[in-house]
Amino acid sequence: METFTLSRHGYRRTLIALAGLAALVLASWLGGRVAERWALADLRRTATSALGLHVAALRAEMQTQSSLPLALAADPEIARVVEPAPAPTLVAGVNGRLAQIAEATGAAVIYVIGADGVTVAASNAGAEKSFVGRDYAFRPYFKQAMAAGAGSQFALGTVSGRPGYYLARRLPRSAGVVVVKIEFDGIEAAWRAGRESVFVTDSRGIVLVASEPGWRFQALRGIDEAERRRIREALEFGGAPLSPLPLFPLEGLRETSPDLVRVGGAATPAWPALMRDAAIPGTDWRLHTLTPIAAAVQREVAQGRVIALLATGLAWGGLATLIGRRRRIRARLAEAAARREELEARVAERTRALSEANRQLLAEIEERRRAEAERERLGRELAQAGRLAALGQFAASMAHEINQPLAAIRSYADNTAILVSRGRVEDAAENVSAIGRLTERIGTLTRQLKGFARRASGRREPVALAEIVRGSLEVVGARAAQAGITLATPELPPGLAVLGDGPRLEQVVVNLLQNALDAVSGRPTPSVSLGVEVTDGRVAVEVADNGPGIPDTVRAQVFDPFFTTKSEGLGLGLAISRGIVEEGGGTLGLRSGPEGTIFRMELARADAPKDARAGSLETT
Repeated sequence: METFTLSRHGYRRTLIALAGLAALVLASWLGGRVAERWALADLRRTATSALGLHVAALRAEMQTQSSLPLALAADPEIARVVEPAPAPTLVAGVNGRLAQIAEATGAAVIYVIGADGVTVAASNAGAEKSFVGRDYAFRPYFKQAMAAGAGSQFALGTVSGRPGYYLARRLPRSAGVVVVKIEFDGIEAAWRAGRESVFVTDSRGIVLVASEPGWRFQALRGIDEAERRRIREALEFGGAPLSPLPLFPLEGLRETSPDLVRVGGAATPAWPALMRDAAIPGTDWRLHTLTPIAAAVQREVAQGRVIALLATGLAWGGLATLIGRRRRIRARLAEAAARREELEARVAERTRALSEANRQLLAEIEERRRAEAERERLGRELAQAGRLAALGQFAASMAHEINQPLAAIRSYADNTAILVSRGRVEDAAENVSAIGRLTERIGTLTRQLKGFARRASGRREPVALAEIVRGSLEVVGARAAQAGITLATPELPPGLAVLGDGPRLEQVVVNLLQNALDAVSGRPTPSVSLGVEVTDGRVAVEVADNGPGIPDTVRAQVFDPFFTTKSEGLGLGLAISRGIVEEGGGTLGLRSGPEGTIFRMELARADAPKDARAGSLETT
């Protein structure tokens, strides 16, 4: 039985080894295939980019010369040279000019053809193979230019034997044609210097320009006999056989990758390449590039196979390690199960304890919430009590301020009765108007008193600063005048407004002015001033006095509730004032010294309310 078990384990190990070997072979093959596809995709992107650069360079070279025939056709001397019996000096001058232009522009040759097809002037007039006197009436570019005004053709030169691109333009009154020949030797040399396989074909697939000189005038596809006969009659490519290019599709990839070809003939070793092509704008030509793929693909395939083998080997080794660990894990499962039961019992006990602690915590939270709500309620009640207590500080000044208009009203009423009895109705009407104004004055003072005493409205709206200051001065002005205290106020623009609750902000200003009046009471030259500073988005109101100042030891406590330096004070005025200012988004602070104290209230600036009254404050 033991022998059978050992044999079974050996058989299993053999199967695992064979499966691992098969997995390595499959992974190597798949890794090579994937790497090959990635390499080809990368080569295609690179080849497409290079193709665009080649097309742009060739197009730029052609555009450099494309406007030259048009400019020459408008030259009056060239138009005269095709006239019957032109002057020899004119012909010589035109020949010289054409030679200079050809040298400056890089054109191979420039020549002028008469209406009969015979060349009358050329840039190579002094050369051995001059075009002067040659008959080019058979050339398609000449026929196209005479018929349509412009013509072009790529052909082999009948005199020079050099291929080139001919651009023709008809002269005025169809007197002839001016022709510019472009040769691409420089571009071909650049391609060869860069070791690039590039060629250009026309619409028939015939190679016109190529980095390999032997490919010129070969064809991508077969040319039928009728087309060959027409080409020979037009002397486009001389006696070129127009044989097929040595490009062949790779076996087995014709359908999936038609752009992969094999390059080479009987005399040269064949090499695989990626062929890409693109149209050349403005022509019916196409530019083709051949990118070798053997070295790049083989390198990537080798790397892909190595990576696949390593990854598969590591995975297989990890799998073997995992299988070995499974046996050890099984031995520990029973022990882990026992420990888990014990742990679950401890967790259940701990859960009960945490649940009880959580219930206690929730109860404490609820208690704190109730205490916080009670604290807020008491704070609001305390603030209201402070406001009501503060009424006593200026009740005397309000009574005095009201008694004055009441006395005046009594006087005006008595005078009115006398004036009416005497028939002086107009004077009596003026007294009645004065009584109305004094009554409005008393109403204003009582409204200030009610606004000071009522609870916070919670509003935060634009309020004219001039209205706040004016209402505050109506409350404390009489006290300042009675005490002989100078109360200086600035002239405020009617459009200046701040954000907040108007009556409550007025309460703050009244409180600051009352404190300032208290501070200067008994001073030799008491003075209180109210200043305003306007910045971008903020308005600062400062109440300054020339009192003895606040000692450093208590300066940090002046805004604390129930802290006061007055024997009859409650210590709530400044605390409530700071709360009102901060509710409106502002700040309230102070600066103090031997020369006096300055309380500074900063508020958010706002647009003026529509009912803001115009006017300014006077200095008392």
